[in-house]
Amino acid sequence: MGADHNRPAPPTPPGVRRVLVATVVPLFVITVIAAAVLWPRDGGPEVDGSSPVPRYHGTVTRVVTEECPPQPETPEGGGPGVADGPCGTVTVRVEQGPDAGQQVETPIPTGPGAPTVAVDDRIVLVKLTDPADPAASAYNIAEHQRGTPLIWLAVVFALAIVAFGRWRGVAALAGLAATFAILLTFVLPGIGAGGSPLPIAVVGSALIMFVVLYLTHGVTAQTSVAVLGTLGSLVLTGLLGTLATAATHLTGYGSEDATTLSMFRGDVDLHGLLLAGIIIGSLGVLDDVTVTQAATVTELAHANPGLSRLQLYRAATRVGRAHIASTVNTIVLAYAGASLPLLLLLTADSRPVTEILTSEFLAQEIVRSAVATLGLIAAVPLTTGLAAVVTAAGRTAAERTAAGRTAAGRNAAGHSTAGHTGTGHPTAGHAAATRPGPAGGGDVPAARTRGGGRRTADRDLALEALGGGRAVGGFPDDQATTHPPAGRPHREGGTDTAW
Repeated sequence: MGADHNRPAPPTPPGVRRVLVATVVPLFVITVIAAAVLWPRDGGPEVDGSSPVPRYHGTVTRVVTEECPPQPETPEGGGPGVADGPCGTVTVRVEQGPDAGQQVETPIPTGPGAPTVAVDDRIVLVKLTDPADPAASAYNIAEHQRGTPLIWLAVVFALAIVAFGRWRGVAALAGLAATFAILLTFVLPGIGAGGSPLPIAVVGSALIMFVVLYLTHGVTAQTSVAVLGTLGSLVLTGLLGTLATAATHLTGYGSEDATTLSMFRGDVDLHGLLLAGIIIGSLGVLDDVTVTQAATVTELAHANPGLSRLQLYRAATRVGRAHIASTVNTIVLAYAGASLPLLLLLTADSRPVTEILTSEFLAQEIVRSAVATLGLIAAVPLTTGLAAVVTAAGRTAAERTAAGRTAAGRNAAGHSTAGHTGTGHPTAGHAAATRPGPAGGGDVPAARTRGGGRRTADRDLALEALGGGRAVGGFPDDQATTHPPAGRPHREGGTDTAW
């Protein structure tokens, strides 16, 4: 989201802080204890005892292509053909290993996915030994070296985040490092060691959430509300994922990667791994929505302290609906983009569409998208309701009444000025804004008539809060005067103190 959340939130009353501490701290302690219980202690999964194939860096110095030799006749009766090219040799200067500094010749890589090499390319060599004669060995080109380009890309990535986000960007990078640390030291080793993927994923996601949200957004009541909303949505996502995978009888073997993993690691629960992927994949979108909703409620309350809990909830929920509408498409496209080659393969399938849609692979992706979206939708009312309660809890009835009187005074000034012309006669706008009331009762605002109702009043208050003030004067826009709420910087209703 593009909102600036750097402006400090109003101080939280001690009573509200105590309630939040009494709620969040026990949850954090339970998460840490669960992580300690589930932490892998056997040194991780067992590895194959065979020695890996040696890999060395090298630089291409020469490429010689030649005509491919003819192939023998095939058993199907076809005539002699020509081997698939290219054919020839590549001279490589070895930079590592026992042959460092020497020039070696390798065949030009061929076959699907083979790298295309040219002079001065930095490549990776593998040294293959003949099983019949261990003294005989040969080099082959495996792939290009990608370390340097990836390092530069990471540097540009980090500089862009810090340049735009400044200290908040530095905190975001620290949160990203913490996320990878938890995934690489707890989640992946725990699942690889044969642990149940679902509880490991839930606990790991909770750890990531606590560390990243508080590190990035600070230890505030607003962040605590986002933490509670995210945690509740994560638990709901896990429950929905369990029910959905059980109802659709998914096994977790819907992709080639899962099948390959089962061949090498038969002790990994692929069904639980599917649920773990749904939970971890949902976390990134959930914290975005919960932080935005908590910040929206805080901004609305700061702009118009007279808004009640219900008015705060309704106004912030409208923002949440717009956010959900765009994020749902993001989730589906993210899953589709990750599976694009297989989706393209399925389009060439001759089976009926209904049969393709109910296949293990596509049903798995549909369940992923649907469960993540349901958890995302639940996060909006949950976080918005918590934020409205926490934000309004610190204001006494007297403060809300005073704020309401101030807002009413501004509204009355706006009506009295906008409702009359320069000659002192009421305009059509004033007549439309009021209607005759009971005898001796004066005019009644249109917002409180049966046609307007509470919904119109709530909308006007929310629009005034979001807009930062009300235009005064029955003049064209270039002559109108805007009065922002007291104690708030004045620049087109903005909330950034830098203005």
